[in-house]
Formats: sequence, C-alpha cells, structure tokens
Amino acid sequence: MNTTAPPPLTAAGSARSLEQFLADTAQRDRGQGVFELESPRILEVNLDGKMNTKMGSMVAYLGNIKFKREGILDQGVGNLLKKAVSGEGMKVSYAEGNGKLYLSDTGKKIIVLKLENESIVVNGNDVLAFEPSLQHKITMMRKITGMMAGGLFNVRFDGSGLLAITSHFEPLTLRVTPGQPVVTDPNATVAWSGSLNPQFKTDVSFKTFLGRGSGESIQMLFEGDGFVVVQPYEEVYFQSGS
Repeated sequence: MNTTAPPPLTAAGSARSLEQFLADTAQRDRGQGVFELESPRILEVNLDGKMNTKMGSMVAYLGNIKFKREGILDQGVGNLLKKAVSGEGMKVSYAEGNGKLYLSDTGKKIIVLKLENESIVVNGNDVLAFEPSLQHKITMMRKITGMMAGGLFNVRFDGSGLLAITSHFEPLTLRVTPGQPVVTDPNATVAWSGSLNPQFKTDVSFKTFLGRGSGESIQMLFEGDGFVVVQPYEEVYFQSGS
C-alpha cells in the first residue's frame, strides 16, 4: 500500500479562504474614467447615457441599463449588402442608462484607446466598445470576399472618443514607412491606421490546393506611412470555397 503523502500545493495553486478570494477578486473603483480595466480581460464602463458595445460582450451590470441591437438601417442603405455578405456585419448593441457595465470577449486582452481627432481601422471581431462621439463605418475586404467565411469586415473609426479593442495575448505594433511595407496574416491582424489602405497578396498555387502550401496563401500588404497592429494568434476567418 502506498502511504506517500501528496506533495504540498505550490504558491500558484495554494488554497485561499473564501474571505481572501472575495477580497482578491472584488470590484474596485480605480478612477480611470468612463472605461476602467477591472482586469486585463474585463472592462468596466461607467455608463451615464449611451455606449456602443459588441453584441454578446456583456457579462454583468449594476444599475438601470437597457440594451438595444443596432438596426439594419442604422449604418445606412449602402451597408445592407455588406451585412448580407458578411452574415451579420458588425454586431453592435446600444447600452443606455446609468450604472456599471462589465464587458469581456472570450477572455481576450482589452486595450483602451483615446482617439483625438484621429482615425483607425479595426477588425470587426476585435471591437469591444466605443463612445457614440466616434463615427464608425463598416468597410469590406472586397477583393477576397469569395474566399472568406467571416471576419471579412472591418470598422473604421474617425473623430474623438474612447475605443476598446481586443487582442489574443499581447499585441505588437509595426511601423509602416514609405519604401518599407509591412505584410501580415489577415487572421492575426487586429488594426491599422486610417491613413493606410491595405492590399491583398495571394500565393495560391497547385501545391496549396494539394495541402502542401505554406499556409500563408493570403497576406495583407500595407504601404505608405502609418502602423499596423498584429496579435500572436491566428483567428480562423477563412474557409475553402464550396
């Protein structure tokens, strides 16, 4: 009979009293303003009025808050085709009222940006919340819509206001300068400056169709002056044609 005692718990896995657990995970007012990061993956919105949020991102709220989905015409008639092609387009809901709203998106890291009369384009899957003062417009990767299952839409933001975006793990920002283009994997591309208009490079060969390709058959090419943000993770947006 084996009577060896189990090894003691390590510091990382040591048990906590209920009181200690509640203290360690308690909500705290950090005085950061409208957007507060309760943790790297939970955003607190101190709501007093209206806020645009990604549909399905609410995990909890306190106070008197109501939610309304963005209507199909809210983006204008010109975006009806984009919504039809992409399935739903950018799924936005409006949160209105007073209270504290908590948002998260599949445990992704949250980055809060303050735009000051600036523009940025964000992958639609990586938009978490933004103030109504920011103008937003859905843009589509037209040249490869037939090759994409989802994630074919981006959202361009212009103006001044707070914007919360998400990234799998720590993002990396690359500078784009004249004569020094940057090429990225669309599945790992989070955002880029509004001054850039990415083109698409394809490297589809017979080997690709046989499953011997590099796996990087489509790339985004950024040229000009600006920046592009990538994440160390490839979200799957592409599917083979049917």
